Amino acid sequence: METRGFDIERYWQDIASQDRKALAAWFWESARINWHCTNESFSVQEFLQANCEYPGEWVCQIERAEELGDTLVTATRVYARDKSLSFHAVSFFKMQNGKILQLDEYWGDDGPPPLWRQEMQIGRGL
Repeated sequence: METRGFDIERYWQDIASQDRKALAAWFWESARINWHCTNESFSVQEFLQANCEYPGEWVCQIERAEELGDTLVTATRVYARDKSLSFHAVSFFKMQNGKILQLDEYWGDDGPPPLWRQEMQIGRGL
């Protein structure tokens, strides 16, 4: 999905490759990045450090992308190339002139349902 000069697929490729220079170009210098599940807010430079210095090799697969006015929303599976870790991220990109002004993300670990739900024998795998 490309919206007003913002190529969401390329952005997630740059996240996976941990390309600091390419990632920096997606953001306004004053942008804020918020990770709500861990109650953290980052400047662009802090976000780049957190992303680009995270160990491992990564793959990102966009599972869904929606455009809502000046906001792009993605649901993305992010996993280690060796399949040792897997996450899902729901991301809200507030855009201004083709760059990210604010990014609000909700990250969750992929894994089995909690034991209490398994014991209830409800739900089924996707």
